[in-house]
Amino acid sequence: MSNIKLLLGQRIRELRKSKGLTQERLAELVGIGPANISYIETGKFAPSIENFEKIAQALGVQPVELYVFEPLKSPKEIKSELFEAFENNEDLLRLVYKFYLSVK
Repeated sequence: MSNIKLLLGQRIRELRKSKGLTQERLAELVGIGPANISYIETGKFAPSIENFEKIAQALGVQPVELYVFEPLKSPKEIKSELFEAFENNEDLLRLVYKFYLSVK
């Protein structure tokens, strides 16, 4: 079994659960059978390109986000890490502030 298929399936399951969706509901949104969602989530099948796009849309994410396999830190963890980094590095604080100004 392909490691990428397994990781992709785990990511889809993680996102599906975080959105409060059942496999059945995700299958309805995508237009495939619930068994196919199960096979995708367990890494047995890889979704077609069309279904890949539909899955991303149903989960409310950009397709590339389905390939973010490392769990993201919570906002609280991110804030804590950034505040600690800023205390120790004023140049980093200025750089992040410039970036913030450019995207706000």
